[in-house]
Amino acid sequence: MASKATFSIHVAKENLKFSAAHFIAYPGFREPLHGHNYQVGVYVEGRLAKTGYVIDFGLIKKLTKEIVDRLDERTIVPAHSDCLTVEGPRDGVVRIRYENDEFVLPAADVCIVPIVHSSAEELARYIWEELAKVLGARGALKLVTTMEISVAEGPGQSAHYRNSTGGI
Repeated sequence: MASKATFSIHVAKENLKFSAAHFIAYPGFREPLHGHNYQVGVYVEGRLAKTGYVIDFGLIKKLTKEIVDRLDERTIVPAHSDCLTVEGPRDGVVRIRYENDEFVLPAADVCIVPIVHSSAEELARYIWEELAKVLGARGALKLVTTMEISVAEGPGQSAHYRNSTGGI
């Protein structure tokens, strides 16, 4: 009889953080542009390899840090918004329009992310997808069954995205 037991690791190091500006917008509503000091955590579940690992802590830390560094000190702009028009980067700027408002930001200060809203929930899913992609490309998900990403906007306030790795 095959064992259904799994092992897990959790990584929530101080350096897995990013500071970013954002605003939530949907038809008829837009928050003011504001920022957070986000903290990211990674939870990985799976079977134990012959090495004694589910997955190497060092690899998770390194790859997650690379992902969050792309968001750090940027304004997060959702590429798939149902109410924002995003133009650029062109001539060194990104233009974002919402109803009668327009933001013109230096392109170097913007991170356009393939999400609908710049919520902590969607950022958690985005980071999950990016991490799963790079881990899968390295063949590092063979024994991993589930991965969860947490994105905290502040102490005691976090969103989580959990999904099966589906044999990536």
